Amino acid sequence: MMTSRPAGKIHILDPATVNKIAAGEVVERPASVVKELVENSVDADAGRIRIDVTSAHGAITGIRVVDDGTGMSPADARLAFTPHATSKIAHASDLDSVTTLGFRGEALASIAAVSRVILSTRERGTGAVAGTKIVIEGGVVMESRETGVPEGSDVLVTDLFFNTPARKKFLKNLPTEIARITGVVEGIALAHPEITFFLTHNGKNIITTEQSAKLIDTVVRIFGEDVTQSMIPVNYRHPFLSINGFISLPSVQRKNQSRIIIAINRRYVSSLVITSAIIEGYGTLLPKDRYPIAFLSLSIDPRLIDVNVHPAKKLVRLSREGQVREIVRDAIRTALRGADLVPSVLTGALPLASPKTFPPVVKTLYDHAPAPVAGISESTHTGISMTDRQLRQTELPTGSEPVTDRIPEMDLIGQFGGIYLLTATAGGDLIIVDQHAAHERILYEQVRARDKTIPLSQELIVPVVLERSARDAAVMRSILPELRDEGFLITEFGRNSFMISAVPVILGKAEEAAATVTDIADDLTREDLKNPVTRREQITRIIACRGAIKAGTVCTGEQCRRLLQQLSRTRNPHTCPHGRPTMIRFSRAELDTLFKRTST
Repeated sequence: MMTSRPAGKIHILDPATVNKIAAGEVVERPASVVKELVENSVDADAGRIRIDVTSAHGAITGIRVVDDGTGMSPADARLAFTPHATSKIAHASDLDSVTTLGFRGEALASIAAVSRVILSTRERGTGAVAGTKIVIEGGVVMESRETGVPEGSDVLVTDLFFNTPARKKFLKNLPTEIARITGVVEGIALAHPEITFFLTHNGKNIITTEQSAKLIDTVVRIFGEDVTQSMIPVNYRHPFLSINGFISLPSVQRKNQSRIIIAINRRYVSSLVITSAIIEGYGTLLPKDRYPIAFLSLSIDPRLIDVNVHPAKKLVRLSREGQVREIVRDAIRTALRGADLVPSVLTGALPLASPKTFPPVVKTLYDHAPAPVAGISESTHTGISMTDRQLRQTELPTGSEPVTDRIPEMDLIGQFGGIYLLTATAGGDLIIVDQHAAHERILYEQVRARDKTIPLSQELIVPVVLERSARDAAVMRSILPELRDEGFLITEFGRNSFMISAVPVILGKAEEAAATVTDIADDLTREDLKNPVTRREQITRIIACRGAIKAGTVCTGEQCRRLLQQLSRTRNPHTCPHGRPTMIRFSRAELDTLFKRTST
């Protein structure tokens, strides 16, 4: 007796299932619906786009997008919800030069597959009296008829994921979903300042922008006037790339990258390459784990971009990625170079750095030391000599051209607490300088641009043996070449031991510098995956920090002035290598405000 052959394991999915799977790629959350519908409105040459979001019981219940764009004919309206139906491309070759925001023909079909949709539209400029209304539930057309409607399109999406309840489990709480929607509208509005945008939630206005030929008008609407006052314009031209936009002063920062908004060829996108380039452009002007506010609009040859790498078109691929990254980085640096970066205590938010604990100091004037008994004592000869050595080291030529006029000329008033230098400008401003941060910046730039003819290392009188754990020893071995390039002479001295024979000259007195090597090694073996920098950069920052004048060091008036003079010659005098400010400005008007003085 013959047995029947078992059915094959492979089969073709039915269209309804295919559409739901496709919807999962395109429609991740309510913000995805907003993005697709608004981008369709932009492509339809709309001058006004309104987005109304409704919610109840902690969940979004409806999304409505209304525009005054070109609208659709009855035939096009019925075809628009068919999978892969699009007016943007006709042939595969068109993908090489996509200039519209939509082109895949998946958005409307995917949205309709997992929701209830009502489309009302009338084609613009045809003289048609009636428009078209189409009602779809779960991808099935329930109604199609003529209706009275203004020119343009009106799309209402309700009951999102009603037929895929598992999808709802992955949605965040209502405030988070509204925030995502807001972010999408902000990004598209900044990319298209010529369009008026309205975003409401349960009738309450969230975003309103007005048509404007000036990007700054939309920037004010999105970021607020206070933040915009602390933003710097970016205008940069390259043979195949132009960049326009605004970036915040380093003193205006956020805890995450959510306020870095990017558009490429007027398409709001996410780009790790460009975001990283923006942050790299700031360099040491930002503290660790702090990010700027920025909007950059890049115009590039469409043939150099692949916008077809993500179903929702959120990501793009750049064919000359390394060059684009370098250009964006240079654009940021150029914009910052031409701005006044000294933060003001009232007009700009100050950088937030990790708290540091300083030894208790009661000193308030630069030339006095604390005295346990009545009278005044001069700071010790040893302390003055050590500070002199450190300042002489940073007066050595570095091979870099002198830089001036980056900061105002300052007259020394005195030293406070062994930490801060109090200075006055010719314009009547009070500027407070952090002496450690300032000297750290000077040392950092000296190490970065040192003259190779200057002796790099100094031998220790007695070599230091460094014991490491097995893991740390492995890391230590991997960084020995970089340490040698910076002036450390370190050799293996046993299984997990290392002998330090020489340290960088810039660290100062050899006997004292040797004591810091253990701390340096600990810092170097502590990987920072969140904010990776090159090993040389890491070493340079550590050397600068260890070799700089410490907080709590009493300086004479002459030493303070030398420090200020050296700082004025640096390329970037405004922050230390870790992004902390070197100085803070108090204008006379700000001081009057703080003391409640009013002009009469």
